[in-house]
Order: sequence, then structure tokens, then C-alpha cells
Amino acid sequence: MSDLATNDLAIARLDAASPDFRARLSELLAFNDATDSAVSNAVSEILAAVKTRGDAAVIEYTARFDRLDVADMAALELTQDELHAALGKLPLRLEQALRKAAERVRVYHEKQRQESWTYTEEDGTVLGQQVTALDRVGLYVPGGKAAYPSSVLMNAIPAKVAGVKELIMVVPTPDGVKNDLVLAAAAVAGVDRVFCIGGAQAVAALAYGTETIPQVDKIVGPGNAYVAEAKRRVFGIVGIDMIAGPSEILVICDGKTDPDWIAMDLFSQAEHDELAQSILICPDAAYLDAVQASVNKLLPTMPRQEVISASIGNRAGLILCRDLDEAAEIANFIAPEHLELSVEDPNAMLPKIRHAGAIFMGRNTCEAIGDYCAGPNHVLPTSRTARFSSPLGVYDFQKRSSLIHVSAQGAHTLGEIATALAYGEGLQAHGRSAEYRMGR
Repeated sequence: MSDLATNDLAIARLDAASPDFRARLSELLAFNDATDSAVSNAVSEILAAVKTRGDAAVIEYTARFDRLDVADMAALELTQDELHAALGKLPLRLEQALRKAAERVRVYHEKQRQESWTYTEEDGTVLGQQVTALDRVGLYVPGGKAAYPSSVLMNAIPAKVAGVKELIMVVPTPDGVKNDLVLAAAAVAGVDRVFCIGGAQAVAALAYGTETIPQVDKIVGPGNAYVAEAKRRVFGIVGIDMIAGPSEILVICDGKTDPDWIAMDLFSQAEHDELAQSILICPDAAYLDAVQASVNKLLPTMPRQEVISASIGNRAGLILCRDLDEAAEIANFIAPEHLELSVEDPNAMLPKIRHAGAIFMGRNTCEAIGDYCAGPNHVLPTSRTARFSSPLGVYDFQKRSSLIHVSAQGAHTLGEIATALAYGEGLQAHGRSAEYRMGR
């Protein structure tokens, strides 16, 4: 390993050949997402207040937390004219980028739309599945540390492609400050209604409904600890997308990509917040040294240097592996949100990857492009949940109903099976119900 200057940022180094590797890796990946009791108690109070007092409670919490004193909810709702006015204020280059990104996201997600289907058995019995869209969806958009118009596109466009009838967006505007880019994204994505509210009170309003805000069927979109806890608590009353942890990136490199590129890819996640995680796996120890050197060279040039430094210093890792096959095994254990295959032949490596939210293939494919405009969704499973979860998509805004149309002949054929099993389970009414159709 290269000698580090006293002011350089040292990144944790792991060796897959070490006996304690799995223990050290698990320690590196560990993330405490336990909810603070103060957050839990505050969210409980807010949910109960909005559930019982509706608009009045939302207005009170908005005045307290966002310093917005309004007489009624109408003052917190933006019109379509206001959304399109925000779009008109954007510099031409930014407006064009927003529209092009939206179109790419739309085209990709149109491929995901599921259709209803049926098939007919020999006796005339028809079985199938009817696919329908959710009626109403709530989209939470953060308004704190940073504004994310890309998240508006990624959450709203799949819902619209799915056929959701009404999309309601909530976004906090502390001190009345509105972000034109976020509102412009809502206009481009086709959001139906926008309310300038945030926090647990916004989640409660969407989940329970108020005099002004109708109850939604599902809530999507990221937020702070209060929003995450509120979503966790209202799940079951409404659907939610996920409880997301800090952003994360895992890069597998064969040691032949410019180390500055890889260092900046690690920074691209680290700059989100201090808890974000960036990991590099490579079979070349000298290359890991080169990336470490690039990190220290480039870090002073970054505007968000303090955030990156905290993230890289506390949660990043450089992992030495035997070969790319072992790198794939480690990646499957980590199950990262973002996985970059910065190797000569990513297609050959792809079949070895089982668990990842999004896979970025080849040296030219930086994760940042996926965040904004590649087309696939950037709402991805974090904290190893890619082992059993998928990216947000059109399918999250559609639901499926089973179709069963039994013919007269099928009532006898299937009835024999059903009655045998029903009486075997001791459920006589089930059996009798089938027997009536059999003429018994």
C-alpha cells in the first residue's frame, strides 16, 4: 500500500483471502436503522393528530416546521399554471435536459406495462388475470438538504405509464421557498395536484385523507427519518414503495479503468450524505493503491468535500479479491443498490450477478447517468434488500386480479377435487357449496 500523507483520507482495506474477511465485510456493511425514540414518539403524535383533525392539524404542523402561516389548505396547493410557470422560468438547456430525461424514462417504462390475459381449458373453463392500475398515488418529494427533480420523474412517470388516475405530490417549502426545477419536473411528468407540505404530516394526510387531500392507495418517494417512520407506520393502510437506507455503490474493476474515473464514481454516492457507502472490489492491489491516491488528489476539488470525506472515511471500502469470479461472489453477498461492472467484458460477467438493484456495464457507464437519464428507474433497493427486491417500476403501480369463470362441465370436474379437499380439511360448507354446482 502506498504511504499516505498525514492529511490524506485512509479508506478501509479488506482482503478476501483473510480468515476474518466475512466478519470485517459484515461490519463494514452494518447500518443501524433503528428509529430514535424521539422520532418515533413525534411521528406517532403527528399521525394521530392528522387522522383525527385533518386539514387543521396539517396547517398547524406546516406552520410549526416550515414556518408557513396560512388560513386554509387552498393556500398550500399549487395550480397547474404555477407548475408550468416554473417550467417556463428554467434556462433553455435545463428545460431541454429535463424533457429529454423524462422522455427516456417514459420510453423505458412503457416496456414494463403488463396486460391482462386469459386462457380457456377444454371444458370451457376460463382462467386468467386482470391487470388494473391503482386509482390514486401519493408522491413525497424532499425539500430539505437538496432538491431532486430526477426523483419526481422516476416516481411519477411509471405511475402515469401504469395508468394511475390521480397523482398527488407533496413537497415541503420551508419559509415559502419553492424550487422551480422540482415544480417543473412535476409539470413535465404530469403530476395532477401538488401541495406544499412535508414531513410526517404530509404522509399522514396522504394515508388517511383530509377534507382537502384525498386518501391515496400508495405512497412513494424518499424522505428523512420522520418521513420513513411515518411510511413504516401507515403501511397496511396504504401501500408504500420501500423504506430506503443510505445510497450505496459497489464497483467491480479489473484494474484497467482510469483510477480517477473510479474515484469520482465512489464520490458520486458519497456526496449524497455522510452515511452513503462506496465500495471497490479489484484483484489488483496496485490498482487499489492508485484509486486511493486518486481519492486524495480529487477530494480537495469537490464542493461537498466534507460530506464525501465523512462518507468515504467511515463507510467506504477497498477490497482485494483473487479474481473476478470471487468479486462476483462478494457482490452477491453485498447485494448493492448500484453495481458497476467496470471490466473488459461485462456481458461475460453478468450471468454471475444475482443480486443488484441496477447493473452498470462497461467502463463508459457511470452510475450518475442512471440517476438522471438512462431510462431505468433510480429508485432501487438498498441495505442488501436487492436479495429480494427490485427497482421501482410500472408494476408497482399496477395490481392483478385472478379471473375464474367455471363452465358447467368444469363445475363437476373441479367440484370433485374441491369437495375432497374441503371435507379433508373439515370445512363442510366449502364442500356443500361446490356440490350444489354438481347437482348433488
